[in-house]
Amino acid sequence: MKEKDSRAKEITKTSVIGILANVVLAAFKALVGIMANSIAIVLDSVNNLTDALSSVITIIGIKVAKRPPDKKHPFGHGRIEYFSAIIIAAIVITAGVSSLIESIKNIFAFEKPDYSTITIVIICVAIVVKIVLGRFVKNKGIRLNSDALIASGSDALFDAIISATTLVGAVFYFITGFPVDGIVGAIISVFIIKAGIEMFARPFNQIVGFRPDSEVTKAMKKSIKEIDGVHGAYDLVLHNYGPDAAIGSVHIEVDDTLTAKEIHILTKKVQDKILREFSTFLTVGIYAVNTSNDSKSVIERKIREFLDKQDPVIGTHGFFIDEEKKLINFDMVMTFDLKDRANFKRYVDEQLKSMFPEYTFVVNIDTDYTD
Repeated sequence: MKEKDSRAKEITKTSVIGILANVVLAAFKALVGIMANSIAIVLDSVNNLTDALSSVITIIGIKVAKRPPDKKHPFGHGRIEYFSAIIIAAIVITAGVSSLIESIKNIFAFEKPDYSTITIVIICVAIVVKIVLGRFVKNKGIRLNSDALIASGSDALFDAIISATTLVGAVFYFITGFPVDGIVGAIISVFIIKAGIEMFARPFNQIVGFRPDSEVTKAMKKSIKEIDGVHGAYDLVLHNYGPDAAIGSVHIEVDDTLTAKEIHILTKKVQDKILREFSTFLTVGIYAVNTSNDSKSVIERKIREFLDKQDPVIGTHGFFIDEEKKLINFDMVMTFDLKDRANFKRYVDEQLKSMFPEYTFVVNIDTDYTD
């Protein structure tokens, strides 16, 4: 809980810095614009106030996301952070589209720009402030795993790029007399729109249900298998309820000779270790490994050899052979590329039945949820 509070405070502090920087920059531009009687500079100051809006959205998002679970939302409100990032991404896309429209108008109007010394100074100040602010906020977002901060920082950097293109256009115009800011602005606007869509995709995928980070899931399985008595970890499924909140489930393989008490102690060890190391609560299921009969190992080996030759099969686990009922049960993990799983399962059943006609097979089709 303390870590969550610390993270929320740091995100809020970073967002407040973003608001203050944009408000100060807006006031500076407005003052200079009024003194220079330049409506363009005054309007640009308004743009900085809208930039501060992304930081306000981030603060509101983190405040709501911190709310404790309730009866209607038993898993908490952490996913609100993703909505904050989506809103900021929408702001970036809107800014990119607006910039593209204005740039195209500028190209066809073919009006010669009227750059003054004070305009160049304003542009340079804006570039420096936005680059420093953007990098600071984005780096904080990466460190704190905050999509909203990353999006807000990226927004500031895009503003710096737009201002830089204006500066490049001014320099080029002074040298050649040919205005190119509209053309360059249109090209940059397309990249900003593309980046905004990519910014939108990440939090959207998290809400829909994104595949967990491969490094995290592999490390989690490795940690589980380090526990004495665990032969393997399979079917790891993680559900994300915010950047720092996750629950899930996993199956572990254990000896079929363990008592209920021993299994209870072992599953608690798994839960406690994963909660401590990864801040994730896991429900633990059990696969019993046959230990009492060597002939069962031979059957299992032959089945695995057959399945290893099948391209759609990623892996197999959960083997259990019931000699009394002549029943063989196992899970078969399939690739997502296989479209007709039912037909392939029938093929596997037929082949295994021909290999071991005295047995009945219960093959569970499993999904490759995590690496």
